[in-house]
Amino acid sequence: MTSMKIIDKIQKKKESNAPFYSFEYFPPKTMEGVQNLYDRLGRMLLFEPLFIDITWGAGGSTSALTLEIAEKSQNVCGLETMMHLTCTNMPVSEIIFALDKAKSTGIRNILALRGDPPRGEEWKKIEGGFAYAADLVRFIREKYGDYFCISVAGYPEGHSDCVSKEEDIRYLKEKVDAGADFIITQLFYDCDIFCEFVEKCRSVGIKCPIIPGIMPIQTYAGFVRMTTLSKTKVPQYIMDNLEPIKDNDEEVKKYGVRLCVEMSKRLLTYGVEGLHFYTLNLERSVRKVLKGLELVTPDQLSPFLPWAQSAAGNRLKEEVRPIFWQNRPRSYIARTGSWDEFPNGRWGDYRSPAFGDLSDYHLGGVTPPPGAGNNNNNNNNNTGNPVVIPNIYGDSPQSEQDIYNIFASYCSGNIKRLPWNDAPLSLESENIKEQLVFLNKNGFLTINSQPAINGLPSTDKQHGWGGKNGVVYKKAYIEFFASPENTLKLIEYFKKCPMITYHAVNRKGDSKTNTKGTNAVTWGIFPGKEIIQPTVVDHNSFMVWKDEAFALWETQWATTYTPSSTSRTLIDSMINGYYLINIVDNNFINGNIFQPFIDLVNNLSSPVLSSSSNGIQSTTSNTASI
Repeated sequence: MTSMKIIDKIQKKKESNAPFYSFEYFPPKTMEGVQNLYDRLGRMLLFEPLFIDITWGAGGSTSALTLEIAEKSQNVCGLETMMHLTCTNMPVSEIIFALDKAKSTGIRNILALRGDPPRGEEWKKIEGGFAYAADLVRFIREKYGDYFCISVAGYPEGHSDCVSKEEDIRYLKEKVDAGADFIITQLFYDCDIFCEFVEKCRSVGIKCPIIPGIMPIQTYAGFVRMTTLSKTKVPQYIMDNLEPIKDNDEEVKKYGVRLCVEMSKRLLTYGVEGLHFYTLNLERSVRKVLKGLELVTPDQLSPFLPWAQSAAGNRLKEEVRPIFWQNRPRSYIARTGSWDEFPNGRWGDYRSPAFGDLSDYHLGGVTPPPGAGNNNNNNNNNTGNPVVIPNIYGDSPQSEQDIYNIFASYCSGNIKRLPWNDAPLSLESENIKEQLVFLNKNGFLTINSQPAINGLPSTDKQHGWGGKNGVVYKKAYIEFFASPENTLKLIEYFKKCPMITYHAVNRKGDSKTNTKGTNAVTWGIFPGKEIIQPTVVDHNSFMVWKDEAFALWETQWATTYTPSSTSRTLIDSMINGYYLINIVDNNFINGNIFQPFIDLVNNLSSPVLSSSSNGIQSTTSNTASI
């Protein structure tokens, strides 16, 4: 998978005389923070930044997480991603590892920095390492040629270690001469200082783009701390404006937005190609700045597709995916990473020899999520005493009902993830949360779902996608595990529901279905376009997905318990006995996909059929609602 070089994207923007903007993020300290960042990236994607960049912790302290976030941002979230790379405390072998990893995941953009040492340590060159960012730039060019686009940092007020601004600009030119493609500056609040800096750079022969770095003020205390640490000059009028509101965080944020809008307008008038926002992993202030600059419009609040497109170049025309990997997009990206082409228009095109086999994937990289361990007394600290590891799924299950309750807790929001779901319940399933909890408490263990949608505007905040002036539709869909007994009851019930299609399969591959084709479950109608069908239920893909789905029971849950424990025995029996089932209610107008489950829980073995006013057969029941 390959992406575009940012310098090429900048050049295209320059040719069209259109300003761009980009966002910086840092790796959060907790896994909950990481997940929240991914959610935020998905929302910020709607503003179509030219690129984002992910920072590298002092002394390489966040290197593994930086690589992980950068890879997911690029290939799953669909954002052109630039990865920071510092040479402080980094031997050449680790630098090569990071660059090789970036290259293998399709990342082509690197911000090369000297970097800061970990807090409390002094900077020093390590043996076999590099002393300056220019050395790192030169090494990247020598080893990787023209593969990477390289950015470097510029300091309008001079680097904190520099003797003079003139000397600092000479060092900057050395970085550019070593192979840097463009410059992003340190934050500043005096536009005159930035403009003077650019003029001095041009006077010594630096011709590459120089992108100003801008940080919206979030809180007074944070602003003072940040500008003090970075030795950033703050014009007196800013401090005067902040003084009467410094204890009111909301007013400070509003002022920060107004200030950023004013600064940005001046910088754009001066002639900068774009604006780089230091977001501090926040979104509201940057969003308001972009709106104030009229660089984003209301129709950008809905995504182009229901799922985030990868920024990898060969996936840019991808328009169709099976729904089964909806909650595990990284797995789907990994499975299909070697494909030469991707389905667009219709999933049926996948039979082309250009498309790879979905089964070209291995679960060797699947590991239990942090906190999935349990109190098995087989982990010890250096005292020899057992270490108690909290389980993200709660207490050790002792019965199938305990398992049911864990799934129900996920749907109600008390548990944040399951092996099949890397994130909390999606926003689109919020309206059916109560029904999902009911299903799970009664032994139908849901791992994927979507409600029926009959002609909502494509800009709808909860279900919209595709931009403005469109209409979107969905068929109700549920995917779940169920016992053999419940599976047989459902299949018998479905025989009298002509609008429901299903596919059930167990781990051994025993399959029961009333459909063999491909069923579009999400589609949209837009002016001047063919009907777009981005999400499908496909028979062959489901048979591939079932292997992964059953393996996740084991690799991310069962193996966290000792082999002889009640919990392990319980989960193993469910893995080997339960069916994985997907059902689609093709009556997206007035169907009720939950009615079969309600009836079976209430010991009704078949629906009462009636004809709806529009001539489509629907199911009704006299049972009470959930």
